[in-house]
Amino acid sequence: MNLPFVPYRIKVVEKVRKVSREERTELLVKAGYNLFGIPADSIYVDLLTDSGTSAMSDAQWGALMQGDESYAGSKNYFDFEKTIRGIFGYKHVIPTHQGRVAENLLFSTLLTKESVVPNNIHFDTTRANVEYKGAKALDCVIDEGLDPEIDHPFKGNMDLAKLDAAFEKYGNERIPFVMLTITNNSGGGQPVALANIKEVSSWCKERNLPLIFDACRFAENAWFIKQREDGQQQRTVAEISAEVFSYGDGCTMSAKKDALVNIGGFLCLNNDEWAEKITNLLILIEGFRTYGGLAGRDLAAVAQGLREVLDEDYLEYRIGQVRRMGELMEERGVPILKPIGGHAVYVDAKRMLPHIPQSKFPAQALACALYLEGGVRGVEIGSLMFAAKDSDSGEMVYPAMELVRLAIPRRVYTETHLAFVADVCVNLMSMGDKLQGLEIVKEAPVLRHFTAKLKPVNGGNLISE
Repeated sequence: MNLPFVPYRIKVVEKVRKVSREERTELLVKAGYNLFGIPADSIYVDLLTDSGTSAMSDAQWGALMQGDESYAGSKNYFDFEKTIRGIFGYKHVIPTHQGRVAENLLFSTLLTKESVVPNNIHFDTTRANVEYKGAKALDCVIDEGLDPEIDHPFKGNMDLAKLDAAFEKYGNERIPFVMLTITNNSGGGQPVALANIKEVSSWCKERNLPLIFDACRFAENAWFIKQREDGQQQRTVAEISAEVFSYGDGCTMSAKKDALVNIGGFLCLNNDEWAEKITNLLILIEGFRTYGGLAGRDLAAVAQGLREVLDEDYLEYRIGQVRRMGELMEERGVPILKPIGGHAVYVDAKRMLPHIPQSKFPAQALACALYLEGGVRGVEIGSLMFAAKDSDSGEMVYPAMELVRLAIPRRVYTETHLAFVADVCVNLMSMGDKLQGLEIVKEAPVLRHFTAKLKPVNGGNLISE
């Protein structure tokens, strides 16, 4: 048998509860067909997110027990700072309790209502934090990154022509910095090439614009560069990562992804003035500059996780596990976004449910059907998350892709769990137009997908008889 090498052993297990279809039906109705409202102990395989859901190592648990909970100047902060500077190379290291706070601190300090922030594709909380300040989040990914059927090695790349058009329209007066998300989550967990990062960096320097990375999956992005980009195969992931960040001026980071922890984040900057203003705001809303909303033990776990994520045996298995689940699905006819991304498999709901228009949320309907049929929880990345009214015309603008993301937690599930998920997806394929769309009953003004209540169209069932 040609089985993959698993670079860890399982030391602790967690019981999973069996939940009947009848109970799942009741829970889905009670939650308003919103999977964020389903209790976690009623999920069989939880692929809602890879954020904060990793299994920590014995070394991380050991680091937790050595947490220094001093209010100021904890020894864990200095290890945290040294580790991050060693990987990312930036002058200022500002801890936060998670990534969206790093975003909020940056945007609160630098954005006005006139600001425009170009990115390859903003993810939901990044976009919401930009727009909450009254600014405009502008996506500039290459066109291939918006077509789930095209097999391109670096679909997260920024389109320089789109950046040119943005600069011509808005200029330095309205663009305070450029962001680049690695890997590109909203576009299918797709990597950005080192060559593209160099091009974007040069473009920014020519216009005196800072480049800020959304770095929460930086190690996975570096692994793809090593595997797919000419001339990179003999380099280490650590070397590639160092070069990537040398082209930028800072980064935001949710440590809940590639730092392999359950809580934590940070903001790195080279600009002294920005760092001082942001640190003052940090003290106001998060905590002192050497803990930033985190316990000392959490700072220790983040530092250890960042060291572990650069292990190439780990990365080979982690990304391979995602690929193998996607291949099981694709081989049996499930339409997925290609190529398979680093942290998740994205099911193409437009192709799987062509009878459901985007106005009736096909990806959300598919995500709910996955839970109903198999107790599997994924997340919709489509019209519920991103559709919005055009500010000028008032017409609804729908996203280019309608996806269900099956995000795989790090070091948590076995190959058997993921084969089961593939089986459930294949079973749903056979239901065809029995799956019905959804309509919104109640929604929040921002980030509606977290709390919206929905129901099947025409008062029927999600899956018709």
